[in-house]
Amino acid sequence: MKVTLGRIVFNCSLFLIATYLLLLCLLVNLGFWQLHRADEKRVLIEKQAESMQAARLDLAAITADNAETLRYRKVFVSGRYDTQHQFLLDNQIVKGKAGYFVLTPFILSDAKKAVLINRGWIAANPDRHILPNVEMKSLPTTLHGRINYFPSVGIKLAGAGVPTQTSPPIIQIVDAQILTKKLGYPIFAFLVELDADQAEGYTRQWMTTTLMTPQQHFGYAMQWFGLAIALSILFFWYSSKKTNR
Repeated sequence: MKVTLGRIVFNCSLFLIATYLLLLCLLVNLGFWQLHRADEKRVLIEKQAESMQAARLDLAAITADNAETLRYRKVFVSGRYDTQHQFLLDNQIVKGKAGYFVLTPFILSDAKKAVLINRGWIAANPDRHILPNVEMKSLPTTLHGRINYFPSVGIKLAGAGVPTQTSPPIIQIVDAQILTKKLGYPIFAFLVELDADQAEGYTRQWMTTTLMTPQQHFGYAMQWFGLAIALSILFFWYSSKKTNR
C-alpha cells in the first residue's frame, strides 16, 4: 500500500498498518488506564486521611459492615474476648522473620456479634509443630484500635480459609463466612488492629500503605504515552522514503 504526501512516499503492507494501529491503541489505553488509577488512588488517600483524622467511632452491631468506607477509622469497642476461639494467621513476615498474626474474636456487649481483633505478630517456632501460647483472660473491657481489611495474599488456594485442627487453629487467609460458621455467631467483614498501648497484644507496627502512589501511576502513564509516540516515529520512518521528482 502506497500513500504519497509531497516528496514523501509511505509504502507498507496492510498487515504492518494493522499491527501498528493495534499496538498504538494498546499503549494509549494503558496510559489512560494509569491516569484513571492515579485518580482513584488520590481519592483513596484522601478518604484514608479523613478516616484517620475523624473522631473515634464507637463500634456497635448496627455499624455499617463496610471495610471500604471505614478503613483506618479509629474505633473503640466494648465487650469481651472469646478466648475459646483464637486463630493464627500464617505466613506473616516481620523484619525478615516468619510468624503469625494472632486473631481473637471480640464479642460486642450490645449483641451476639463479634469483630476479629488483630492482637499483633508473634514469631513462629523453627519447629512448626510447636505453636505459640496465646492464652489470655476473658474479661469485659473496652479496647482501642483501628479498622482495616483482612490481611491479603497473592494466591487464594482452595481450603486456605479453613482452620486446622491444631490448638490454636492456623488459617492461611481470613474468610468471614467460614469463621462465622465455626464460631456460631456473625463477625464483621473487617478486623480491628489493636493499638500499641493496649494490653494483651504482641508486636504491633501497623502501616498505612498504598501499593503505588498517584505520582507513580502518572509516571507509568507518561511511559506508555512515550512508547506510543516512539512507536509512531519508528513506523513512519520505516514505511516512508524521500523521492526526487
